[in-house]
Amino acid sequence: MARLDIAQAPPPALPLRFLHTVPAWGVLAGLMLWEGETLMASHWSPATVALVHVFTLGVLGNAMFGSLLQFLPVAAQSPVRGGHRLGLLLHALLNLGAFCLVLGLWWPQLAPLRMLAAILLPTAFAGLAYACLPGLLARLRGSLLHAGVALSIGCGLATALLGGLLLAAMAGRVALPLLPLTGLHAALGVFGWALVLVASIGRVVMPMFQGTPVVPARAQSASVAAAVVLPLAGGVAWLCLEEPWPLRLSASLLLAGIALAGLWLQGRARKPGTALFLAWRFGLLALLAAALLLPWPGQGLRAGALVLGIGLPLLVLGMLMEIAAFLAWIELQHRCGRGVQLPGVQRLLSPARRLRVLQVFLLSAAALVTALAWPSPWLAYLAGLALALAWLSLAAALRRLRRDTNRWFAVLVPSDSAESPAHASDTSPYGPRQPGGPSAPGH
Repeated sequence: MARLDIAQAPPPALPLRFLHTVPAWGVLAGLMLWEGETLMASHWSPATVALVHVFTLGVLGNAMFGSLLQFLPVAAQSPVRGGHRLGLLLHALLNLGAFCLVLGLWWPQLAPLRMLAAILLPTAFAGLAYACLPGLLARLRGSLLHAGVALSIGCGLATALLGGLLLAAMAGRVALPLLPLTGLHAALGVFGWALVLVASIGRVVMPMFQGTPVVPARAQSASVAAAVVLPLAGGVAWLCLEEPWPLRLSASLLLAGIALAGLWLQGRARKPGTALFLAWRFGLLALLAAALLLPWPGQGLRAGALVLGIGLPLLVLGMLMEIAAFLAWIELQHRCGRGVQLPGVQRLLSPARRLRVLQVFLLSAAALVTALAWPSPWLAYLAGLALALAWLSLAAALRRLRRDTNRWFAVLVPSDSAESPAHASDTSPYGPRQPGGPSAPGH
């Protein structure tokens, strides 16, 4: 297990603010799916682009911002500048910018909000770069983790800046080749920002939580470089050849490579069967299915839905529940102080509850796949309802985690406060719990 420097953790409320916002955007995506016929018409329609950004900015963006603010100081020993105030500002900029963008795309009469989004969203990513990059760059030498996360944040900022330019072009303020640059914007966001970050952090957390082998350094370097170089090359080829196939082919190869590598690692895991393992297994399978669809004409919409609606959200879901439980443990440690024996992370958010949330998400994924395979209004309604219920189940699990953390505090402090100061505190969130402690609240 990688060394966790819990003393450097930010106040849990800061990353939790981002993580607790994720389900709200997921529910919004489910409600928007009720416009099924409009969304299925074209992946270039403003309504479809709005839904895409609900996933990429609302769901994935909040999860990735919040995870980075927690992961970097604790697991990567990389300080984050700006503290709590900058974190609050980043949350406001990201979510207000995403909300303005979605409103401006969904309702044409609100199109002026798009230019506000073109300012807020690049500012949010620039703020994340300001907070994270100095610490990462200072530890760059010889560290694939720090290099990969730094590259991911740089790609995220480039994606946001390019998105701002595209919004200006849509408003008629600049003249740009919209289709190829939109394709490059999407590829850079999915691969350079999202999947490079998943691959970089996954090299640490997959062995830690799933018991997989560590990815060899050369393979990791090659995959991270390919995830940036291939989309850029495909985008340039589209501009030069005026044909989208180079970008689609590069995206298909990258998705297949990442999915197959992840599945190969999972095949050698020592901890199969957990909610995290299964969420990643089904998420990787969805990415592989998208890779197989993408080269075929007319399948871009379905491939994109598999990546953004199923694959990446499942990868995020597994880690989000792990991080939320870890943050609850840190909060409990701060509130209880020294000399109090704490429950492990697995008792704060039980494996059974995590599996129940995952089961609802898998049912939602099945409904979405059915709606993609046989487009019809009522299947779109069903998929939207299932998606909204899935994210509501995650919100309920996070709410239950918060309530159980408060119950543990109420149980632990009176029972342990009278004990000797020499009583050992359980300072490892994943360490074995000593016998004799209180039973889990709510059971």
